[in-house]
Amino acid sequence: MSEQAGGRVSLLARQAGGAAGEAVLAAVVAAVVAGVGLVAFSVVHWPAFNSSNVTKAITTVGQVVALALLVVAILLLRLRRWARVAKLLSWVGISSLVTVTLGMPLAATKLYLLGISVDQEFRTQYLTRLTDSAALHDMNYVDLPPFYPGGWFWFGGRFAALTGMAGWEAFKPFAVLGLSVAAVIALVLWSKLIRADWAIAVAAAVTVMVLAYGSPEAYSAVLVLLFAPAMVLAWGALYRPAELGADGAGTAGGWGAVVGTGLFLGLSATFYSLFFGVAVFAVCLMALVSAGVQLRRERAWRAVWPILLRLITMGVIAGVLALTVWLPFFLKVLGGTIPKSGTAFHYLPEPGSELPLPMAHFDLLGAFCLVGTIWLVVRAASSRRAQALGISVVAIYLWCLLSMAATAAGTTLLSFRLEPILLTLLAAAGVFGFAEGARAVYQMLNEPNRFRTVAAALAIIGAVAFTQDIPHVLRAEITTAYTDTDGNGERADKRPPSAVSHYREIDADLLAQTGRPRDKSVVLTADTSFLAIYPYYGFQQLTSHYANPLADFDGRATEIKRWSALTSPAELIDALNHSPWRAPDAFLFRNSGDQYTLRLSADVYPNDPNVKRYTVGFPKTLFDDPRFKVTNVGPFTLVVRVSAP
Repeated sequence: MSEQAGGRVSLLARQAGGAAGEAVLAAVVAAVVAGVGLVAFSVVHWPAFNSSNVTKAITTVGQVVALALLVVAILLLRLRRWARVAKLLSWVGISSLVTVTLGMPLAATKLYLLGISVDQEFRTQYLTRLTDSAALHDMNYVDLPPFYPGGWFWFGGRFAALTGMAGWEAFKPFAVLGLSVAAVIALVLWSKLIRADWAIAVAAAVTVMVLAYGSPEAYSAVLVLLFAPAMVLAWGALYRPAELGADGAGTAGGWGAVVGTGLFLGLSATFYSLFFGVAVFAVCLMALVSAGVQLRRERAWRAVWPILLRLITMGVIAGVLALTVWLPFFLKVLGGTIPKSGTAFHYLPEPGSELPLPMAHFDLLGAFCLVGTIWLVVRAASSRRAQALGISVVAIYLWCLLSMAATAAGTTLLSFRLEPILLTLLAAAGVFGFAEGARAVYQMLNEPNRFRTVAAALAIIGAVAFTQDIPHVLRAEITTAYTDTDGNGERADKRPPSAVSHYREIDADLLAQTGRPRDKSVVLTADTSFLAIYPYYGFQQLTSHYANPLADFDGRATEIKRWSALTSPAELIDALNHSPWRAPDAFLFRNSGDQYTLRLSADVYPNDPNVKRYTVGFPKTLFDDPRFKVTNVGPFTLVVRVSAP
């Protein structure tokens, strides 16, 4: 290696080490801010958000203070004074913004957005599973590796174990803490890509978009926060015409961006498969565009090889990280276990049937996205930032079109879930567009003294207006967190709890009657929120869309129906003993006349809703045998196999 090349590698290593160190320090600051904030919120007896405006008022005060910290940080950077103080203020400000916006409206409940309902139920079940054990495992089915990436849930499980909380209870603080840390890391990444003062403004705009439209799905929101700067980083790695010499070889200067992009792709693979696919699609599109430009410029295929090499390197890094969560599943498949079901992509709500066009809406969000869109078009030929964000936006729209086209093949690509990513890309572009547009108007007006103040005032007013509206945008999700019954059997709005309040007694009976730990028992129940609170394994998942493809959801449903049609306890016991899968050690039914019932589900895609609920009834006489112990608890009936093998 030449002395010059060695010097570049050394400089790259120092820069990467400095950025990583700064990110770690920022993450620690964010974690402290989120932790202190959540503890402070919890020591006061607040009224329920859905029955009082008190928490909304306190949330607004906290948001204004957080935004003020960010404004002060920007001013200090603009004045080139106390840069380290400005950096610290920006970290505290953006993590405070996340903490107060989510933590304060939820201060009087132990549950996160959406409570333990619908999609949040299976996510809570996953966190409960990985709280019970650090070993990667399917959230529901015994003896199966996970199909859904467990990265976020594994870290959440370790957080819960460290703090001594149950998985369901740790969900809220870990989600808020995780989003705070991710927002600050995104800010650090932005600061390495653009001017420090602009980085704060862009990171803040992206963060409020994620809080408003991505935060209910906390594990994917972490990736959404990082998506836009990661795409700018990726474009910097793949499109470097200034570094290409006569032989078409690239220098070491862009390899830091290559490694950074690979790490983001790997993180995506361990957190959320869909966003991993979208990120890979966007990066490959960037590589294709870069290769096309280089071919046109160099008119030689050798110009493409550096781009391909960098793309492959990103893929290798991402693949190594992905294997940390995907290897058990791959080994199971390679061992001969064939996936027999899989309907994760069988969902097409109305938003998935049309292109998302937020810039066409006549509101503050629409106006901001329109500014971003205009900037992307105007600066497409002259700004690398605009090119990176613009290609990413194009990738989102292409994915949406592919998803809609895939409906003809009986599936989708779940494009409706990409709207938060699109909004963050346009929000980042909107900040650049507003800043550059204001500067252009300032120059056109012969630089009037007060114009900058007016522009700054408009930006601050817009930021406050949008931010304080976030609790209203999330009102339904917040309300569910107060109306759902938590794992303690309580509703945060102090109204009578649901049947979930009986779960504690059911758990005690199960432990006493089976005589073994929770994770050694399989329970067949349609009340799967019980499995979200206590780490028993389930015989059947809530819906096929969240079921492991290796579990054969449809086959299990058929087997349950067959059991219900049997005529004697002896036949049922024989059927359980010869089940293709490990049979239930216990059944948790609803009591209905002369039957015990399960309300199960079936995939009915392409209908919307995509799930049909149906009831399976077991005659009570099937369990009239000493080998079953029957216990009635409220509206539930618990049946335990006394002599289960």
